[in-house]
Amino acid sequence: MNTNNKMTCGQALIKLLEQYQVETVFGIPGVHTLDLYKGLNGSSINHVLTRHEQGAGFMADGYARITGKPGVCFTITGPGVTNIATAVGQAYSDSIPMLVISSVNNRESLGKGRGELHETKDQRAIMAPITELSATACEPDQVPGLIAQAFSIFSRQRPRPVFIEIPLDVMSSVVEESWHIAPPSHNRFDSQLSKNNALFNASAALLTDAKYPVIIAGGGAISAADEVQQLAEQLGAAVFTTVAAKGLLPVKHPLYAGSTLCVAPSWQYIRGADVVIAIGTELSETDIWCEKLPIKGQLIRIDIDPNKLDDLYPAKVAILSDAKSALNELLDAIADVPASEIAPSADALIALKSTIISDLDPLQVAHKCVLDIVQHVLPSHAFVSTDMTQLAYTGNFTFNVNQPRSWFHPAGYGTLGYALPAAIGAKYAAADRPGLVIVGDGGILYTIQELATATEEISSPLVVLLWNNDSLGQIRDDMVAQGIEPIGVSPKNPDYLKLAQGFGCNTYQPDSIEKLSIDLSAAFEYQGVTLILVNQSITTL
Repeated sequence: MNTNNKMTCGQALIKLLEQYQVETVFGIPGVHTLDLYKGLNGSSINHVLTRHEQGAGFMADGYARITGKPGVCFTITGPGVTNIATAVGQAYSDSIPMLVISSVNNRESLGKGRGELHETKDQRAIMAPITELSATACEPDQVPGLIAQAFSIFSRQRPRPVFIEIPLDVMSSVVEESWHIAPPSHNRFDSQLSKNNALFNASAALLTDAKYPVIIAGGGAISAADEVQQLAEQLGAAVFTTVAAKGLLPVKHPLYAGSTLCVAPSWQYIRGADVVIAIGTELSETDIWCEKLPIKGQLIRIDIDPNKLDDLYPAKVAILSDAKSALNELLDAIADVPASEIAPSADALIALKSTIISDLDPLQVAHKCVLDIVQHVLPSHAFVSTDMTQLAYTGNFTFNVNQPRSWFHPAGYGTLGYALPAAIGAKYAAADRPGLVIVGDGGILYTIQELATATEEISSPLVVLLWNNDSLGQIRDDMVAQGIEPIGVSPKNPDYLKLAQGFGCNTYQPDSIEKLSIDLSAAFEYQGVTLILVNQSITTL
């Protein structure tokens, strides 16, 4: 770096992020991040001003889910870090790549408890349990290595958030030498795969003899959609996906069972499989909503996380690999096996899907009435961002999307307030894709302030479908089911239409299912943000 053009560490970090092809950061500037924002001035990186750090984290999450690239956030010391922690926890649970860069107090004062501005006892430790890496750059020359480590985690491990804090005196230090991105290391799975022909031969033997094979694909298989489909067709195997992998196969593919792992008919179908191959999924409680999937057949697991290969579901064959690399090896191993007849599995899946719909309870039937209208109107290339709300829970297994990275749900951590800011982040990354938010009346109040960001940043269709049952519906129903007198589940709601209008949104409140269809169609023509308030009673009118 030319000594006549020296930069602070904060400015040099921006230049380094540009080299990693970071295009957008989400955050709120503060007195402790001025050097970062000094670097943003004149850079190629766009900054999106959020109205709360939690919103910044959720926007970065949505950005990452729709692009597959890490979402990046800047936050201040102390309250900025604790505010964003919920969104980081959600990203950790759902394996979303996210880089959070924060300031922290001067090195000399850390841990001293002097009552300095934004001081915490140890904010690095606060973030450690919800990140893959939580680190402090104690010297400017540690920053490039930590950033390289972060991007290595995103591309070569189970992608999870990384938190890097930079002390104020480090942030403002003058950097004497240019920083460059670290050369990428070789894929750590290449050598592992080449030494494990026995694993693929063992898998091929099980699959060759299988009469009723089943594939379960999770978010870790999204980049291997073609290979999953090819394997399914070769074996005649039904494909179930987690919600994270919704849309992995075309909706009308005869072997696609959809994201229906959470309902009893699918559990019974899987019980009958003689071989199950689980790809890029932890088979978690929030994927299946039962104590444990009744896997009675031989289990093959392919996962990038070694901890998933021998947990609640010990595998007969366990392959440590990313999905795409392993499936290509496996397809080679079964290349000489005659392709199976698809029809038997296809016929069984038609019956399965029919049973799932016939088993819906009355509330789910009402949800599906609304979701069917949405399904009919929604543009084919749209994405849907959902919150923890009963309408979305039904949509998780009944709603169809046409491609992966099109249905976002906070499955693992299950936080309220996710849907709106996640959609803003996704929309910012993919302005050409219409966006739909499905959020409840309770959840939207967690992050409703981000409508300000939405109307400021978005000039193409983003539709917020606000499902209003005037209660915390799921918790109320759970209380009633357990004989508990409902307490704290019937809050007084504000006038959502006036709130949305105050932020500059277009608004509708349909009074019938037919009017909902008309309003949705109009909203997807509007070049901006629309909020549609849908009262649950609409399905009984």
